[in-house]
Order: sequence, then C-alpha cells, then structure tokens
Amino acid sequence: MNHLALIAKTLSLIAAGDIVGAESALVELADAEGDGALLVVLEQLPPKDILAVMRQYDDSKESVINLLVTPAQFARAVVIEKQYKDLSRTHLRGMVNSVIFRADGDPVAFLTAIGDLEGGSEALADYFAERWSRVEAFARTGHFDTVEDDGDMLSEADLYANAYAKPRLDEDEVADQDWMQMAFTLRYQLPDLFIEMLLVLRAKARAHDLGLGEEDEMEDDGKVETGDTDRGKATPAAREGLDADEESAI
Repeated sequence: MNHLALIAKTLSLIAAGDIVGAESALVELADAEGDGALLVVLEQLPPKDILAVMRQYDDSKESVINLLVTPAQFARAVVIEKQYKDLSRTHLRGMVNSVIFRADGDPVAFLTAIGDLEGGSEALADYFAERWSRVEAFARTGHFDTVEDDGDMLSEADLYANAYAKPRLDEDEVADQDWMQMAFTLRYQLPDLFIEMLLVLRAKARAHDLGLGEEDEMEDDGKVETGDTDRGKATPAAREGLDADEESAI
C-alpha cells in the first residue's frame, strides 16, 4: 500500500472510532518499510489524528507511534487533548508519560515544545490537576509532602525567586517516570514554564472551588466522550469533517 493510500485508510479508521485498526495499519507500515516510512506518514497526519492514536496508550505494550513521534508533533497533539471529555486526565497522563519518559527521549525537548505552543501550559496544568496541592507544596518547600507546606501560596515574584533555589530532593528520589519526575524536571530545568503552568493550575483550582469546573460544562459542548473510541463512533478527528459538511450544506 502506498503512503497516500495508507494515510487515507488511517484517517478513515480514526474517524470511525477504530483506533486499534488505525494503529495496526501504522505498525504494519513500520514493520514492512521501517521506522523512516512511518515518520514520513506521521508528518502528514493532522495532530488530532496522531492524538487519537497516542492517547490510547497501553502500558502493557510499547506503541511504535509513541516511540517515534517528534517533540513538535507531540506538542501539537497534547494541546488539543482537551477535545475529549476525560475529566480524570487518565489518557493524558498515560500518553504524556509514555512519550516524555521513553528510553531514548529528551524530556526537556518535549516539554519545551509543549510550552512554546498556545495552550501548552494549560495542557500541563491538566496533567497535574489531581496533584495540585502537592505540586504547590513542591513549589514552596522543594518537597512534595503537604505536611511541610503550612504557609500561604507564594506570589508570582516569590515563585520566580524560589524556582532557582538549590533542589532539596535528589532527582533519583523522584525518578518515577510520572508526575513527580515531571514536576522536578519542569521546576529545575524549565522554571519559567513550571511557574506558568502552576499559575494556570491555581486558576483551575479556584474555578473548581467556585463550582466552575469542567464537569459543569453543557452536555453538548463539542467534546467527545473518552469511551466513544473503538466503538464505531465518531471521534474529534471526525467531528470537524462533519461540522464542515453541515456548514457547506447551509
């Protein structure tokens, strides 16, 4: 199958919600023609379609797409993950961890690419949403234990001053390939992005306390339920096409 035909097939499968079938088609290409051929195809797939495949990450097996995606491709996919109604952020965290902490990866390169895009700090805030108090404690004290954090939140100016303090933890202590290691990397290698993310995270926490969380959004908000994939239902990748067809018919 030539690359154009494979791209068309992949897009069709994703639009139909058959994510497993789409990934299988891409894996078959890599097996038959090598990783280089898959990289060529990934360059031509829209970010929303790459996202549809990557967010189905299963930590029981390696995903060739997650292993090969570039920082730029990954960043473009991450910032649109909010198209899915996944309030637990389970898929987001699994996908981010699998790519940023992959064996040959450069976490700073991936995080920089995310931070450079509009919506990047918001996506990272979503990643840390369920760990807000512990990330806030880390910003203040250098430890993740909230018991030690008995003071008020630091101002933005104090955050910047504190971000450059000597780490109180060794990186080996937080090398969990999960949110702790992510926060440590952000704070000590990308402090500006860490602070920007934390300010967004604070705003989200305040909105939640005021009852303005995402769970209160209108039911028909243009997002797609996480469970709609791999069940023959349209994904966000298909909705844009459907919306365009509707507009052209008006």
